[in-house]
Amino acid sequence: MTEGTRPTNFIRQIIDADLASGKHSLVVTRFPPEPNGYLHIGHAKSICLNFGIARDYRGRCHLRMDDTNPAKEEAEYVEAIKQDVHWLGFDWGEDAYHAADYFEQLYQWAEALIRAGKAYVDDQSAEEVRRTRGTLTAPGTPSPFRNRSPAENLDLFRRMRGGEFPDGSRTLRAKIDMASPNLNLRDPVMYRIRREHHPRTGDKWCIYPTYDWAHGQSDAIEGITHSLCTLEFEAHRPLYDWFLEQIGIEHRPRQIEFARLNLTYTVMSKRLLNTLVKDGLVSGWDDPRMPTIAGLRRRGYTPEAIRLFCDRIGVAKADSTVEMDLLENTLRETLNVSAPRALCVHRPLKVVVENWDEGRVDQIDALFMPESPATGSRKLPFTRELFIEREDFMEVPVKGWRRLSPGKEVRLRHAYVLRCTGVKKDSSTGEVTELRATIDPETRSANPKDGRKVGGTIHWVSAPLSSPATLRLYDRLFQVANPGAGEIDFRTQINPRSLQVVEGARVEAALAAVKPAERYQFERKGYYFADPKDSREGAPVFNLIVPLRDTWGKSAAG
Repeated sequence: MTEGTRPTNFIRQIIDADLASGKHSLVVTRFPPEPNGYLHIGHAKSICLNFGIARDYRGRCHLRMDDTNPAKEEAEYVEAIKQDVHWLGFDWGEDAYHAADYFEQLYQWAEALIRAGKAYVDDQSAEEVRRTRGTLTAPGTPSPFRNRSPAENLDLFRRMRGGEFPDGSRTLRAKIDMASPNLNLRDPVMYRIRREHHPRTGDKWCIYPTYDWAHGQSDAIEGITHSLCTLEFEAHRPLYDWFLEQIGIEHRPRQIEFARLNLTYTVMSKRLLNTLVKDGLVSGWDDPRMPTIAGLRRRGYTPEAIRLFCDRIGVAKADSTVEMDLLENTLRETLNVSAPRALCVHRPLKVVVENWDEGRVDQIDALFMPESPATGSRKLPFTRELFIEREDFMEVPVKGWRRLSPGKEVRLRHAYVLRCTGVKKDSSTGEVTELRATIDPETRSANPKDGRKVGGTIHWVSAPLSSPATLRLYDRLFQVANPGAGEIDFRTQINPRSLQVVEGARVEAALAAVKPAERYQFERKGYYFADPKDSREGAPVFNLIVPLRDTWGKSAAG
């Protein structure tokens, strides 16, 4: 399936049936993140699903911040969420909302439940509420305050709002069924006392609604037709329906649950990701090793690749884990047709071409995209002194060695056949410091058809006419496919080679003026991205987005 092909899944089948029956004429979905951290690729699946459905059915998708817990929420996260959604290619238009916009209405509905005897103020501590909730096999224990009169509850609740009681001293609970097999219906908490400054409402409130109390009503207020949630909210659906029924809201959103995205070699929890940031194990939420959308963007992922990946994994009813390989291969597929080619020598070894005149510079024309000549070309200066990869030379070659060694020939990418004629070494360490070589001037060709059989083709750059660059070689953040499984501290499973910084790399002359956020395929190496934060004119910093092929087995082994 290619991007733009309209997918089908059980959610779309439900929507099709609702439209065909006349139940709805306009599809309205929503993406409701809590602004308590940066979004990760699991949220990207939900974004693509909700906004994609709204796009395909010519409906609306609302962006709503579920900002009911100001102790963990920040304005920074709100702006980051908006940036991520826009970067992925979606727009909410005028339909941006906050749960905080409905605080007064939610409060009035809470009072209505109290007057109807369906909610009560509980003086138990949070620990007592948890302890008396019961288990899956044992019913809960009713609160000793459960049978207060509506008048007393209303008085206490208004005094809670007025700031008369200390934080945590009282809650408002729905009065449902302490013996229900669904633990979410065992008198859930609706309000708690918390003196926290809210980014949107300031200090107006000292009581805040719980997510369970605010979520379904917010959907109803906005006229959401299809409320798409991940599977962990399936058991909450009866509670949302109970609230809507008790307060008499005419519009009832239809909640449909789908499997969340689980991805190997990473963690998909904002709590755990926040731990990585707070503990200094990564450089921030946008560290290119993080599975956050900000991290993927800074590493060099494209929104097209993420959207295509989300289309390919599809929407299912049962949880499963997606292999990281699928994401990386999807990325390679999109970059292969969009990233211009360039030459970069990561760890340079000097080569002196003895049959090339000192000071002579030839400009070799090389296409940016060999399969798409219309994308243009650049000039590769060929000089007497070159740099090749240190790993492309072996003084005593092993069996099957196809690159450069004394007396052996290789083809220089876009250029000539080169023969190694000599080796210089450091007298104290024995390290190879320089190679001597000759070229066959009759073999210059970007696409050789001379029939010359040589060991292989290697890349190179001019020594005097190339530019220095810093490379950040990123790999998977964790060494194991399922970090934290078996109650192991996931922090102990971080891959020590998830970031290697290479100073002193050399890039071809055309990249001397590279702009931040440009992507290239460094031939024979991988896809790279000029870091938008740290790259400077004349001093680029390139992030490895993904190698040309999967090298994880080799890198993980050592």
